[in-house]
Amino acid sequence: MTLKEIITALDATVLTEGDIDISVQHACSADLMSDVLYYCKANSLLITGLIQPHVVRTAEIAGIKAILFVQNKKPDITTIELAQKKKIPLLNTSLCMYKASGILFKYDLNGCG
Repeated sequence: MTLKEIITALDATVLTEGDIDISVQHACSADLMSDVLYYCKANSLLITGLIQPHVVRTAEIAGIKAILFVQNKKPDITTIELAQKKKIPLLNTSLCMYKASGILFKYDLNGCG
């Protein structure tokens, strides 16, 4: 599934500059970054409610392609600048984690577990 398709499916907003035509093979929903490092596969979309810079650093280490913030949460400029530097697109949606994950599941986006 491409980020562009995800944006449409979740009525998401793009928070950073970048390629929205990139493809992700998996989605991982987590707020514990230790779970992200353990369970998430490379080339995944991370769905989280955390908006701090350490989320971007964790995503980089785990090979995450993009990050989706739920419940309309918006990161500060430090997090956005770090994501742009690391070339990790940031999105947000007003949906909760459960609903966002469920919609992507309906679109046959594989989970990481």
